[in-house]
Amino acid sequence: MTADARTADAVARAARVRLMIFDVDGILTDGGLYYGPAGEAIKRFNVHDGLGIKMLRQAGIATAIISARQSDIVAKRAADLDIEHVQQGALDKKTAFEQLLERTGMRAEECGFLGDDWIDLPILSRVGFAASVPNGRAEVHARVHYVTTARGGDGAARELCEFLLRAQDKYETAMAPFLA
Repeated sequence: MTADARTADAVARAARVRLMIFDVDGILTDGGLYYGPAGEAIKRFNVHDGLGIKMLRQAGIATAIISARQSDIVAKRAADLDIEHVQQGALDKKTAFEQLLERTGMRAEECGFLGDDWIDLPILSRVGFAASVPNGRAEVHARVHYVTTARGGDGAARELCEFLLRAQDKYETAMAPFLA
């Protein structure tokens, strides 16, 4: 497939997304885990990603998180962003995804997923729109429709959100409140 055909395919797939799902470590964060003196894990999130996720929700695209790790910090960030569906501690991401489909009534082809590692492959191989980040694993890149230019934790989720909004002709409407 040519680069132009691959881009056109990614845009067409993104246009059908009704539920965008995000991994956390390596996607919404840079993948690093910082441990404080009491052993607590600290994660760094990108504020630009957060606004992008909020813009998706305002445009009528549902959002979700499926993460293998369990973290109070992720629960707090998801609540701050009004992410409707949060599944943590999901070592079996295929089952977590199937449960999400059942809860939402969505079909797999109506979903997008942004992931970066082997554990994400069971979802990436099923969704209608699969995406990754430049620092994702080669096996993941070989199976996705779109790779962001921004790295995980450095605006990749925002870039993907804007890609979805453009593909669905909702970008200008999403921008309008900021231009008034």
